[in-house]
Amino acid sequence: MSDDLGLFADDAGEPPRRSRREAREQRAQLRRRKRRGSVTALAGLLVLLLVGGGVVYGAMQILQIGSYDDYEGAGTGEVVVEVSSGDTVSHIAQTLSKADVVASSTAFTKAAAENKQINSIQPGFYLMKSKMSGSAAVGHILSAEAKTGRIEVRGGQRLEDQLSPDGGKTPGILTKLAEATCTGDESQCTTSEQMHAAAGSADLASLGVPEWAIEGASKAEPERRLEGLIMPGIYDVKPGEPPEEVLRQVVTKSAALLEAAGLPQAADSTGRTPYELLTIASLVQSEGIERDFDKVSRVIYNRTTDPQMRLQFDSTINYPLDKPTLLTKSEDRQRPGPYNSYQNYGLPPTPISTVSKAAVTAAEKPADGTWVYFVKCYPDGTSCFATTMAEHDRYITEAQQRGAF
Repeated sequence: MSDDLGLFADDAGEPPRRSRREAREQRAQLRRRKRRGSVTALAGLLVLLLVGGGVVYGAMQILQIGSYDDYEGAGTGEVVVEVSSGDTVSHIAQTLSKADVVASSTAFTKAAAENKQINSIQPGFYLMKSKMSGSAAVGHILSAEAKTGRIEVRGGQRLEDQLSPDGGKTPGILTKLAEATCTGDESQCTTSEQMHAAAGSADLASLGVPEWAIEGASKAEPERRLEGLIMPGIYDVKPGEPPEEVLRQVVTKSAALLEAAGLPQAADSTGRTPYELLTIASLVQSEGIERDFDKVSRVIYNRTTDPQMRLQFDSTINYPLDKPTLLTKSEDRQRPGPYNSYQNYGLPPTPISTVSKAAVTAAEKPADGTWVYFVKCYPDGTSCFATTMAEHDRYITEAQQRGAF
């Protein structure tokens, strides 16, 4: 009977046998399923490991939040750092971190956040220590002893040391600049003698002296060449800086201040050179108080334009003697020299002091008047101005009665 439908068993009563090919294919499929299962399991394990690692890393990051490097204690040694104009607390912190004053900028900013005075830090140089804690660095940079290399120049000051009434000396600008280069390490200091030598020998143009002043300054005695060319103001000197570089920084800054005061253009309408105008301004600065500047200036113009008159200013007599007073001795007035305005006609060869902007303005625009005499006639320094000798003598008597001098 035909069994095309496979409904009957074979002679042994068993189902019909599969072909060998079918058996082989079945076994191969089974092996492939086993391999896929192993790969899937391995991939799952790897995912679990990655997820677990990510959790651990994330946990570690969370635990690190708020931590930063910080040294302990007040530090050791000396480190000079500069705070530039416009620096924020963050900028200062980065500067300190780079110099290894603090272990990290965060150590400083965190400590600074608790001190409102931190915003009062001024540009300039600060003497710090190595490896300071953030709080120690904040406290020290705000202290008076941290500020270093700063000097203040006032109107009327001179390059040279001045004799004091007690026989001592008041430091002049050059000595102060030398002192500003010093820190606790004396080997870093420039001496006053070295600063004077640089001021008297360095090329004027290389120091930053304005072109209009070079001719006049070059004719002066070495120790007088820079007189009047350093303006009043605050100057920051980097400790340990060579003297010529210190002078270059100061004179260059002063040149900009002189330009802001109107030089050299201020001289255009005066009939004087800019250097002569600077010299007049220094006489104004040395002889009177600010309220009288324009009148003192008028006396200078009236006297120096009269071919029969000498200037006769005591300040010029005392200038080469390094005396700051206006009173002179008879023997000093008889001493010959380029600054003796009792013997010489015209202006002295150089300025005799630093000048303020107000003095430059007065030199440019003197008051209207015919005065040729003046004397300090009030204790506050106010002067009385006269056209005749008789009037002048009367003011002198009144001044003595008031105790003006």
